[in-house]
Amino acid sequence: MADWLDCSPDDLVGKQVHTILSFGGKIAFETHLAPMLRLQGEAHEIAFDLQLGDADKIPVIGNAKEKRGPNGEHLFTRLTLFKATERLKFERSLVEARVRAEERFKNEHSQLELRDQFIAVLGHDLRNPLAAIAAGTRILERHAEADERTSTVIGEMRKSLVRASDLIDDVLDFARGRLGTGIPLDYSNKDSLADVLHHVVQEITAVATDVEINCQLWDLEEVDCDTHRIGQLVSNLLANAVRYGDRSKPIVLEARVERDQLHLGVVNQGDPIPEAAREKLFMPFQRGEVSNREKGLGLGLFIVKEIAQAHGGEVRVFSDRSETRFELTMPKCVAQSM
Repeated sequence: MADWLDCSPDDLVGKQVHTILSFGGKIAFETHLAPMLRLQGEAHEIAFDLQLGDADKIPVIGNAKEKRGPNGEHLFTRLTLFKATERLKFERSLVEARVRAEERFKNEHSQLELRDQFIAVLGHDLRNPLAAIAAGTRILERHAEADERTSTVIGEMRKSLVRASDLIDDVLDFARGRLGTGIPLDYSNKDSLADVLHHVVQEITAVATDVEINCQLWDLEEVDCDTHRIGQLVSNLLANAVRYGDRSKPIVLEARVERDQLHLGVVNQGDPIPEAAREKLFMPFQRGEVSNREKGLGLGLFIVKEIAQAHGGEVRVFSDRSETRFELTMPKCVAQSM
């Protein structure tokens, strides 16, 4: 202690403890350490500062214990001090690191939110020029001369417009999910789920003319959900099956109600999905190995998961050499169950 305080041992012997405590140390001693000694006879890990005169403060950690006689009389108090300079520096560095981490998190969160808002605005503003192009395409289609080349070009333009519109929808849904609002559901449409699913199958087969899709739909009249969103979910799953499955084998779309739950599955054959890929399958911007022409943004399965969660359900994937199955399970009456 004499070395800590830069004095001789003789300068310390016979002095009261208060004479080597800082002002704050005196307060800690009187309000914390001394009362604990009186109440329970010991005190542990009390932090205070030593200071002799105007010298620098020395942070210490103190443990104290009283020794009393058979009649309860005080005999002595043993006070053990541990120099805590390094510990204090470490604690301060932890606090500073935490503050820096919180600031970095706030900045990164702000940047992510700004990016997602930008995506949402961009997706919204792209609809207007696309609508104008679509209107112009329809006019050209009505007034164009009936030659094969012109019809082919206009047909490709319409397909590109549909593809661009689908991409914008995916971007907007992704932005909603990332901004925390989630994918909105609309129960006002009264289209039956079976009709919507049949329409989705017709759309997919109109584009992928070489693929066969078998529909197996049972008892869907009782299902109360956002049928258009479930149609979007199925459309993404079917497009995924067409893109990655064996196109020479039929794809199966099945849906049924069991015990107040809707079970909907899309099954295709082909190479199984590797285990490592399955772990990241529903993350955004994840894509499998397909041709450059078929590659999208990698948002399809992410949006599938978001739609399922919005309906209080979940989507699971099973894949082996015999088949790959994506299965949605959700309450048949979403509005009543949530």
